[in-house]
Amino acid sequence: MNRIQYENNWPESWKLSYYYDCQELWGEIDNYTYYYCYKNRRDAALKYLTSAIPNNGRIIDIAAGQGNFSLSLAEMGYNVTWNDLRTELSEYVRKKYEHGKISYAEGDAFELVFKEKFDSVLATEIIEHVAHPDEFMASCSKLLKLGGCIVMTTPNGAFFKNNLPRFSECKDSSIFESMQFKPDGDGHIFLLYPDEIRELAAKIGCKVEKMAFLNFPLAAGLFNHIIPAKYLPGFFINISELLLGCLPQIIASKLAMHVVFRLRLQ
Repeated sequence: MNRIQYENNWPESWKLSYYYDCQELWGEIDNYTYYYCYKNRRDAALKYLTSAIPNNGRIIDIAAGQGNFSLSLAEMGYNVTWNDLRTELSEYVRKKYEHGKISYAEGDAFELVFKEKFDSVLATEIIEHVAHPDEFMASCSKLLKLGGCIVMTTPNGAFFKNNLPRFSECKDSSIFESMQFKPDGDGHIFLLYPDEIRELAAKIGCKVEKMAFLNFPLAAGLFNHIIPAKYLPGFFINISELLLGCLPQIIASKLAMHVVFRLRLQ
């Protein structure tokens, strides 16, 4: 995808998107641990999707932001629909476009009308920002063809430092509706646990085909008071991710900050 040049007259949402692109795509702004952790999540999500859906499959990327996943998939040969509530971001993504099949569907993906259903729904770092994750997953499944898949990444509820409530124990999640869609960690409402993911998947007629835990906290900079993350070389972060993947799932689920999973509509 194209590297674009910053302009002072951009709207604020473009400036924020560019700031994140500098960290997530180009490893700039002196926060390379964020870059590596984001890259590992992105690579895992793309691998889960591309290994399940053949080239030229129809994919919708929900709440796709600056389009890093959408554009990458288009360049791989997929027919991609970029979606986001922030309608002005589509022009920012168009500036980064280089080649491939991509269309733009601004607005609420669950209220828009599409001519055909999709082979896959991609939703990265979104579900933790909604008050009704069960309804969100059900809405994603309605966009799918039978046999299609949902690929999601989200912070891991089983992570040992998570102190947010379990969704399955919340009697009325509507009390969190006023908090929905706030950005970054301050906007997290529920962090789903692995067992909750399986339960929610079963309720919408999906099966959890794959699940992996990502982002070891030491490499992610959580323990900067022990070893400052800026002194950790990039290969250490990648090795720590590989080691995390070798641990028994019950242990990895406690140590990982994020989870990626793929659901198949039965």
